[in-house]
Amino acid sequence: MTVVACLGDSITEGSPYWDARRQAGDPAGQWEHWAALLHPELEFRNHGIWGERTDEIAARFDEAVAGADVLIVQGGINDIAQGRPVEDAAARLQALVERGLGLGLPVAVCDVLPWNNGWPEQEAPIRELNGRIAALGVPLLPFHETLEDPERPGRIKAEWCNEDGDHPSIAGYRRLGELAFRLP
Repeated sequence: MTVVACLGDSITEGSPYWDARRQAGDPAGQWEHWAALLHPELEFRNHGIWGERTDEIAARFDEAVAGADVLIVQGGINDIAQGRPVEDAAARLQALVERGLGLGLPVAVCDVLPWNNGWPEQEAPIRELNGRIAALGVPLLPFHETLEDPERPGRIKAEWCNEDGDHPSIAGYRRLGELAFRLP
């Protein structure tokens, strides 16, 4: 088995369906669940925590990569939601990528999803951060594009968005796991 460490915030965790700390909830509410069904040779380890900024995600790096063969890094929306500079979030994501590469791990990054509750105010910062994420020099898992509504740019398509307006629905997590995931 190839161990894939998935380090991030609520999107990695599978919120509001899955609680990674308690390992409880509906497993179908995690993109990793759907990716694992397509890739039984992979063991996904979910190190996502709801509400965390990139600095908080970085503090959990060592625990997440212990025993991992691959690293997937995701985060940044909580930095934006809390009014923190996009440049700082991008720099912390870059540092996580560099730490993973420094350990000899293949690394991929996920970009930030559209945010229905933050639209239109947060669309520009999200797109700016996503541009910086895409430039990190490692494979990109296109989470934003996979869930963005082509009829309503900057927002998740209704059937792929949880009623909370912040997270994917189970159908959205399924799309991320089946369509956006690629092993770096």
